[in-house]
Amino acid sequence: MTNNKCKHTKDDGTPCGAYPMTGSKYCYLHNPDISDEKKKLAQKRGGASKSLTIAEPLPPMRLENPQDAITLIADTINKVRTGQLDVRVANCIGVLSGHLIKAFETAQLKDKVEMIDRIVLEKRLTKY
Repeated sequence: MTNNKCKHTKDDGTPCGAYPMTGSKYCYLHNPDISDEKKKLAQKRGGASKSLTIAEPLPPMRLENPQDAITLIADTINKVRTGQLDVRVANCIGVLSGHLIKAFETAQLKDKVEMIDRIVLEKRLTKY
């Protein structure tokens, strides 16, 4: 199993222990690509490392039925597992997918109720 922790080693020889930034081997604080000035400014603001910008937007997906939502969830899981997608983005997709599936279920239930109402009405009309 790989160690998914920051590669920085502290002065006392212990590893950092923080999780690395997406696409980096280092956490925000130890990332050599980020200037000390930006790190200090981030600490003053409460941690700019918590902000998230997506470098490469995900392509749109067709979401017209429950199977499309299942495909989206499976795709999201695989991208998180391979490190291609930030967990925070995946969490957002997961929450929105849950709402989408609930909306599909509600729509399907409404359609079934309408169909039952039509059948009942037709049976009543044919009896009289």
